Amino acid sequence: MRHAMPAASVDAPHTATLDVQKSRFIGWCAAVDGIDDAQRLVALARRHHPEASHHCFAYIAGAPDDDQAIGFADDGEPGGTAGRPMYQVLAGSGLGRVVCVVIRYFGGTKLGTGGLARAYGQTVTALLADLPTREYIPRRRVSLGLNFADEQPARGWLAEHEGEIVDARYHAEGVTLAVDWPQDADADLAELDARLHGRLGLDADEA
Repeated sequence: MRHAMPAASVDAPHTATLDVQKSRFIGWCAAVDGIDDAQRLVALARRHHPEASHHCFAYIAGAPDDDQAIGFADDGEPGGTAGRPMYQVLAGSGLGRVVCVVIRYFGGTKLGTGGLARAYGQTVTALLADLPTREYIPRRRVSLGLNFADEQPARGWLAEHEGEIVDARYHAEGVTLAVDWPQDADADLAELDARLHGRLGLDADEA
């Protein structure tokens, strides 16, 4: 299933800041490739902001409709006032493979449960307002054996059809390309084989 996901990485998250009655809410948002990545952003937030009052988070670590890969936490805020409203904004965004952390510096004024829920939700909304995104494309790895003369035509065809070359190994007979091929591609690798007059020599599970 293709879907939108953040273009920002865990190591360089997208950020936004909201000030509410002297409390500062700092939002981080990034793409994740599983729950471990989501937890890594939370750990980084704690490391970079050790004096903050709370480090609340929400994530959808898989596809937007994958309810087995979700999580959220209030990190000491009253139950249901931080993680859940953050998750609700994420769930309504249509994004997948996404994590948001909101770091709160308490300013001395209590916001109440409603005020907290609004502040955490609004911080995530601000994050998503200008969040750069990219398309997630499920892929499978295939190995293509080519002679030297066929390499450049094959590279051109793969680029036109969203095939990502992740490795090229040269040897006496030619080159072997490791390709991440879109699982839902309209084109079939058999088209490339036909263009090369059968010289690609696809296995049945690669076509």
